[in-house]
Amino acid sequence: MTKTNSKFLLIAIILLLLFLWSKQDHFSFFSQPKPSAELLDYNRVVSDSKHRPLIVSTDEKINTEVFDKTHPAVVNIATTTLSMNFWLEVIPREGQGSGFIIDRKGYILTNNHVVAKAQKIIVTMANGKKTSATLVGRDPNSDLAVIMIPSKHVEVVADLGDSDSIRVGQKAIAIGNPFGLSHTLTTGIISALNRGIRTKNGNQIDDLIQTDTAINPGNSGGPLLNSNGEVIGINTAIYSLSGGYQGIGFAIPINMAKDIATQLITSGRVARPWLGITGISVSHGLSEGLGLGIDRGVLVVEVIRGSPAYHADLRGGYREVIVGSLRLLLGGDIITAIDGHEMSDMKQLVRLIDKSKVGQTATLQIFRDGQPMELKVLLAERP
Repeated sequence: MTKTNSKFLLIAIILLLLFLWSKQDHFSFFSQPKPSAELLDYNRVVSDSKHRPLIVSTDEKINTEVFDKTHPAVVNIATTTLSMNFWLEVIPREGQGSGFIIDRKGYILTNNHVVAKAQKIIVTMANGKKTSATLVGRDPNSDLAVIMIPSKHVEVVADLGDSDSIRVGQKAIAIGNPFGLSHTLTTGIISALNRGIRTKNGNQIDDLIQTDTAINPGNSGGPLLNSNGEVIGINTAIYSLSGGYQGIGFAIPINMAKDIATQLITSGRVARPWLGITGISVSHGLSEGLGLGIDRGVLVVEVIRGSPAYHADLRGGYREVIVGSLRLLLGGDIITAIDGHEMSDMKQLVRLIDKSKVGQTATLQIFRDGQPMELKVLLAERP
């Protein structure tokens, strides 16, 4: 064999060995025998001396305790509504939401938009059982509704807290039962109080709790809880420009919800008080321009005949003036406070009246003809 041939043979052998080495996972002279499962490090039994206790933070403990305590009372609500398609055919549509049991008689609190126009309501309990529910009553103005299931299905009732005592910065925990798959828990804080939003149907809801706790559409109607596992609000909406969660959610305070739920359960409707006036907010500029003599409050423009304000002798305007493009009746009373709460604008007046109850007597502090006065008004039900 010539030196050239020997050289080529040596190169060929080297290339063959390199090829076989690269394929050693499949077949190789150098492959090691496969280890048994017991010899793998992560499968070896660790001696007791090497075991470390599981560290659970206080925050984690709160989350798990609140979830264990409350989630059995949180239910999934599936609804069927009837609508018409393009060909005027009646077709069923399905919706989803959450709710929570508030009474052992089977009453469940949820959002109005979850059950509005529902022809059929099916509730899925925490243990997976399904049962039909009936509508007790709903209030579109507050986006709250109460439904009812047979009491035999009730095992746990949610513990309702006091939403008047919460503060910005406190821990907030949201639990929902979206789509009937399983419960979800998200956490955050109370971001702000006394927020107001306008719903899709045009209703204004005030005094809402704002939270950065993630609230998704399937969680609507579920509870917002404090660290004691007490319900402080009902998750109702998110603020979003894209349709996704962006860190701003809203919940209806539980104190408001308890009052509305009580009325829905006992009478099937919500009775709201009214004063019976139209008015405009008094500002410093308006006061100077019209010579009102006071730069805050609500100027009464008109008193509706037969209203609580009419029977209390509250007076509206009688002298017409034109301010810009507006025609105003001046000379009426200026409401400066209700029951000691100073009045800054018309929006605040409406909120204070809404917080009152039908049959309650309210004390109005007014400004009439340059002199302060007080009037007693018996609030009646809004027609």
